[in-house]
Amino acid sequence: MSGDPALAARLDAIRERIAAACRRSGRRPEEVVLIGASKRQPAALLQSAWEAGLKVFGENRVQEAAAKKPELPPAAEWHLIGPLQSNKVKPALDLFSAVHAVDRLKIAHALEHEAAERDQEVLGFLEINLGGETTKHGFLPEGLVETVRPLAGRAHLRIVGLMAIPPPAPGAEGSRPWFRRLRELRDELAGSPGWRQFPGWLSMGMSDDFEVAIEEGASHVRVGTALFGPRPPA
Repeated sequence: MSGDPALAARLDAIRERIAAACRRSGRRPEEVVLIGASKRQPAALLQSAWEAGLKVFGENRVQEAAAKKPELPPAAEWHLIGPLQSNKVKPALDLFSAVHAVDRLKIAHALEHEAAERDQEVLGFLEINLGGETTKHGFLPEGLVETVRPLAGRAHLRIVGLMAIPPPAPGAEGSRPWFRRLRELRDELAGSPGWRQFPGWLSMGMSDDFEVAIEEGASHVRVGTALFGPRPPA
């Protein structure tokens, strides 16, 4: 039983919303991975989420994940959903099975090199700056296939999909065109030479818009506030 009944109820409600969005779009709930975005949330709350059935946790910072991971069962899965600095590549590979914000070639090459040294595989999502916002990292949509050509078929950093956070919008529907655009970019990449084995997953959608993201093809949704409640202050 979960040590936090309110959290367990929120998790159940989110799963029901995921299932409903899947029904509307002719998909199966099993196609969508729910990532608990646990930035600044205490490890005890993550433990309650694990007991309630959450299996995947998403952290924004390597240091924070390093402090929390030993507090949870070894079977818990950890994804890095925030930016990764070059000097944090080695500890990141100690902690995470997937990196959702591979935002430039330099980081991709560093991940491939370090993973090869360990004979380890890590899953990577290419972060796309859909709106060309100066406040966000990521590859630009224009010329994406050519830009990321060097990453096709890597043996240790396996690029499995694309990730994006859309520009701010007044409501969830405002994110739909951006999610659709990410799906189109995914299809373009999947159809290009060298990407034949590309799974084409889409990491998109957060607390305010994950249902729309699922309707547009999301395979991974990153839900924080709707699951854990407001973040504690930094």
